[in-house]
Amino acid sequence: MKEDNRNLLLAITLSVVILLGWQYFYAKPQLEKQQQIAQQNQQVQSQPVPGTGVAPAPSSVPGQAATTAPGAAPAGPVAATRDQALALSPRVRIETPKITGSIALTGARIDDISLKAYRETVDPNSPIIVLLSPLGGPNGYYSDFGWVAAPGTTVALPNAATVWTPDAQVLTPARPLTLTWDNGQGLLFRRIVTVDENAMFQVKDEVENKGGAAVTLFPYAQVVRHGRPATLGFYVLHEGLIGYIGDHGLQEFTYDHVDKEPLLSPGTNGRVWKDAVGGFVGITDKYWAASVVPDQSRKYEGRFSSVQTGSQRTYQADFLSEAVTVAPGASATSTARLFAGAKEVAAISGYERDLGIKRFDLMIDWGWFYFFTRPMFFVLDWIYKHVGNFGVAILVVTLLLKGLFFPLASKSYASMAKMKAVQPEMLAIRERFADDKMKQQQALMELYKTQKINPLAGCWPVLVQIPIFFALYKILFITIEMRHAPFFGWIRDLAAPDPTNLFNLFGLLPFTPPSILHLGLWPIIMGITMFVQMKMNPEPPDPVQKMMFTWMPVFFTFLLGSFPAGLVIYWSWNNLLSVMQQGYIMRKFGVKIELFDNIKGMFGKKPAPVVASPSPAAAPGKPANSNKK
Repeated sequence: MKEDNRNLLLAITLSVVILLGWQYFYAKPQLEKQQQIAQQNQQVQSQPVPGTGVAPAPSSVPGQAATTAPGAAPAGPVAATRDQALALSPRVRIETPKITGSIALTGARIDDISLKAYRETVDPNSPIIVLLSPLGGPNGYYSDFGWVAAPGTTVALPNAATVWTPDAQVLTPARPLTLTWDNGQGLLFRRIVTVDENAMFQVKDEVENKGGAAVTLFPYAQVVRHGRPATLGFYVLHEGLIGYIGDHGLQEFTYDHVDKEPLLSPGTNGRVWKDAVGGFVGITDKYWAASVVPDQSRKYEGRFSSVQTGSQRTYQADFLSEAVTVAPGASATSTARLFAGAKEVAAISGYERDLGIKRFDLMIDWGWFYFFTRPMFFVLDWIYKHVGNFGVAILVVTLLLKGLFFPLASKSYASMAKMKAVQPEMLAIRERFADDKMKQQQALMELYKTQKINPLAGCWPVLVQIPIFFALYKILFITIEMRHAPFFGWIRDLAAPDPTNLFNLFGLLPFTPPSILHLGLWPIIMGITMFVQMKMNPEPPDPVQKMMFTWMPVFFTFLLGSFPAGLVIYWSWNNLLSVMQQGYIMRKFGVKIELFDNIKGMFGKKPAPVVASPSPAAAPGKPANSNKK
């Protein structure tokens, strides 16, 4: 086998092995994990508390050690279901256009949030997404606000057992909620809670000192999650604790990561960042998040922590603001915010802009290609608002990108067309200098120079497509706008693989083939467009190259079977546009389109052989063996 053929075969084989391995060992398990997580989420409301049958320990207050020793069973009622846990405390209902839920008057926790606009599956009758849940039931997940006393002082402060008095029975964007509690020692606490039409709460804590001595307090806020949630485990997606903590920058800790951090106090692992100004801390899932936002002008201490409580670990993201001293007869105020909802790009960007939350846009995991992925999403979203379908928006963006890169692609295809035109001369040179590689390369370079051909120009259309492909993959994967976004026909979720399958005749046969044989209609369309694009070119003279290029569309068809449908639609449409563009340029340069001859050759009807020109090179500026009349 020739050395160049051996290298080509090795490169293609390694590429195929990597892609097949990615599908079998990565894409397939992750697809199954997503399905399992969806099933778990649907069952979460009826699951009992795991482990010992006792409620998890309450969270630790920022700046202090955990309130319950590791492994100790906490006192207090235990609920078997989420609904029972909700009933353990009197509540004030929350109603906005996007979320519904309640605030527990015991502890004044925001611990019951469900997202009205989002459901577990594409089925419109499936349960709505439950984000926050109360302590004492399964999968406790909530937010706390309050005060910490100065070290060495004893002040009765509101805690998890405090029962607050409300001034209303419902919190809406038009109706704030005021909670009050008197500690009986001269301090009156008020908490004013407001919520906007999306998912941002403002919590304004006031303390009035009616006593005879000054009091120093530290305001805090936290997001607490009991038990480790099921995660997808994709390296391109962060799930876990997240924060932009002033000058310390973006901090992303997976659940495993924070578990392995050094001890902050006995039994508590974590990390602390001091003297921060601006930003946020919280816990994020793929599409939803809960994060607390400090006053953007005051210093605070940010912390991620993890503590073993009974049979579960408790994860906590919190901040502790600088001290506030309240003189006798005076009052002090601390304001913080809680975001608890879906990570909609417009809402997140609006909060960063309008509320001045430093780098709140990083709540969405745009990845390393942030500078390209985020603008591409905004273009897609702008087009979507005009056409009403994200699938159509993908088609339009692909067309615009083709137009943007048309000059570069035209030069590349033109160079490829010239390469095809001088192929007889190239074959003649290889035969003439078959035993002298140095002279063969010199003669070929002279031919390229004479015909003004760049042999590497054909790589540019592929290289340009790579960042677009990965940016679109990232958008489809992480943005909630793409979740359950339909196209036409059977594509009801552009972020999920094509649900049809060739191996059960697209649903006509009553069985589900193994996931490795998942081959939907859109991947088949993509394979056909790729096949047509490759067959437009002359067949390689070497049989090994010919075989590899013939089977490559088949490999990619199976590989893309597990990719998001939106990405496969993009690739199919891009291939079709490339075929049209390549055909136009080949005709312009008088190069024969080999499509039908190559297809006939597959069935034993071989096209007429190309005869080499007697001259080693065509005249400068004119393609050799041109078919142009």
